[in-house]
Amino acid sequence: MHTLKGGCHCGNLALTLTLPQAPATYHPRACDCGFCRKHGAAYLADPHGSLRIAAEDPAALVKYRQGSHSVDFLLCGRCGVLVGVTYQDQDGLFAVVNASAFDDTFGERQPVSPYTLPTEEKIRRWKQLWCADVALRLGVSGR
Repeated sequence: MHTLKGGCHCGNLALTLTLPQAPATYHPRACDCGFCRKHGAAYLADPHGSLRIAAEDPAALVKYRQGSHSVDFLLCGRCGVLVGVTYQDQDGLFAVVNASAFDDTFGERQPVSPYTLPTEEKIRRWKQLWCADVALRLGVSGR
């Protein structure tokens, strides 16, 4: 297992991502919708990995919904960095991280166009591809 540490620029949002494969073997998915392009986001997850998200100041954790309004984009309200996206339903909490929130080297980014898919297909893909072992901790330091 490979444990990676990342987060936002100011340190309020800390990420701990555990992956079963070496980071360089992952190819972050670069969504081509306007929101993700403006944030330079490319998403990374492994359904066999785990993700811990810690917000030192919960009031500075901004959740933004756009597109299908099915997921929460997680941004730091202090420095503006988009760290990841979560989806929750009766099966649990699923998440993907913005590879740019890590200093590690990943494989080449792959362009994707998920906004062209129906919402039901997006949800099916999220549950198949995203981390399912996810914990969001508020009011604690992840450092």
